[in-house]
Amino acid sequence: MMSLANSVTHRLFRCLALCSAALGLVHAQAGAGQTAAPPPQNPPAAQAPADKNPADKNQAEMAAHDEPAMFKSRVNLVLVPVVVRDKQGKAVGDLRLEDFHLFDKGKPQTITKFSLEKSGKAIKATPVSEGDAAEKTPPAPADIPERFVAYMFDDIHVNFGELSRVREAAGRHMNTLQPTDRAAIYTTSGQVVLEFTDDRDKLQATLLRIQPRPLARSQMQECPDIGYYMGDMIQNKNDANALQGAISEAMACLNLDPTDPNSVVIARQQSQAAAQRAVSAGGQETHVALTVVREVVRRMAAMPGQRTVVLASPGFITPEAYSEVTEILDRAIRANVIINAVDARGLYTDTPDIAKLSYGASAMIIKQQYDRDAARAQADVLAELASGTGGTFVENTNDLDGGYRKAAAAPEYFYILGFSPQNLKLDGGYHSLKVTLKPASGLTASARRGYFAPKHSEDAAETAKREIEEALFSREEMNDIPVDLRTQFFKTSDTAATLAIVAHLDMKHVLLRKEDGRNRNVLTIVSGVFDRNGNFIGGVTKTVELRLKDETVARLAGPGISIKTNFDVKAGTYAIRLVVRDAEGQLMSAQNGAVEIP
Repeated sequence: MMSLANSVTHRLFRCLALCSAALGLVHAQAGAGQTAAPPPQNPPAAQAPADKNPADKNQAEMAAHDEPAMFKSRVNLVLVPVVVRDKQGKAVGDLRLEDFHLFDKGKPQTITKFSLEKSGKAIKATPVSEGDAAEKTPPAPADIPERFVAYMFDDIHVNFGELSRVREAAGRHMNTLQPTDRAAIYTTSGQVVLEFTDDRDKLQATLLRIQPRPLARSQMQECPDIGYYMGDMIQNKNDANALQGAISEAMACLNLDPTDPNSVVIARQQSQAAAQRAVSAGGQETHVALTVVREVVRRMAAMPGQRTVVLASPGFITPEAYSEVTEILDRAIRANVIINAVDARGLYTDTPDIAKLSYGASAMIIKQQYDRDAARAQADVLAELASGTGGTFVENTNDLDGGYRKAAAAPEYFYILGFSPQNLKLDGGYHSLKVTLKPASGLTASARRGYFAPKHSEDAAETAKREIEEALFSREEMNDIPVDLRTQFFKTSDTAATLAIVAHLDMKHVLLRKEDGRNRNVLTIVSGVFDRNGNFIGGVTKTVELRLKDETVARLAGPGISIKTNFDVKAGTYAIRLVVRDAEGQLMSAQNGAVEIP
């Protein structure tokens, strides 16, 4: 069955190929500007100002100040998105750190990270053409994407009637997308995929290809007929009442004599075998669905803008998949991906399925209770994915058009709380979380429910690499290090051009460590280019090792330095991303730009 999961997600892994290239961005020598250049044999040098002393040509040009180094602790930092709403359901954005209380396994925690996120367009840096003044700021291209919406359909668990309703509502919502929106379509079976585009005709045509695709469940009613929830209660929870209900149905549907001891043994064996099949099939379908959700989140992490997933599903249970759900939440939170969910069942009622045969009154009464419990449990994973990422869960309504309006929109405000658990055991154990507000506030908080402890400490180098990658594929602008993004281009033919991304660093606020008479630090400068649909085109990483003499530090305090990276591109519209990180202070800056090459 594992091969089934692998084949289902093959298309998504293929879609991730370009994005994953960023994980190994080319380390090019500063100033060389070749996207495909081999790694340098010697540490690269920054591009020098015009009056640079030739004796310093192998030294990166930086300036320092005497302030002490400030280190940001990121060890075992747990991030908790929280959406706070008033009595009218409106998101609230005027709370402070002291308004929140955070508990890990019931124990109060010290909140060490606190930020307020507000939906809206990111501020862009703007391009300058070759020969123009650096101060010129023409308007950015109008069709650079700002928001990415992934419409995801759980075709594994949905029935045809449910799918028809959500598909039509999604189609109507897609017609309301703005010029700076990009949409994609994914299915949990992996059979229908459309990457991000603004082509509405393609979106509508792709919707029509989606149909229910159960992977492991039998389409025939079995004897006894046991679902995943009831099967889990029998096989994994040793629920005697559930087993008795299954035995009663097996006796009836197999026409066994209830007074014959051998018949009871046969019915028990049939029930336990049916429970095992239900758990195997249901567990496999849950695993495949969650695997694809995880890969969609991973794909979204590479999109340079606001990221929203809208998952339309009747829900499914996850009794053995808690760690998979937590992994999805961790990945989504780190990548600022909001998962919203729409319950495809619409207005739900606890009525039995009249399409199924029933055998015996006693068996029917027991089964109906477990069916009701299963129906309620199905929504739990949708609610957890939404609340755990600051999203919205739309349920118990037939107004699917209104549901999509709510689900496709990011909350106007949400908070990110972070804490470092004290004395955390690296055992992979589950930790329940709870966020509370002042009792008299009249506000409600929706937050992540828990996390799994890591099984080993994260390597510092891997942490830095991950943070840079996450920043590259974000649109959040950070200014820990003063850096100015400038873009230039010049045409090399009617259809091609050289695009230059210039990072100008103000060196007065860069931290340096004194060692062996030199002022040291290591800068990582990453430049990335994205097409008009937000797809990653290419990137270059430049690692600048600083070994500055005191006189060089003083001389560069004023002019700073500029580091240029060149890309060979075709005519078109591009989004630019620049990320700078230093090793000593673990500080980071990130800037956005856009350029249109005619």
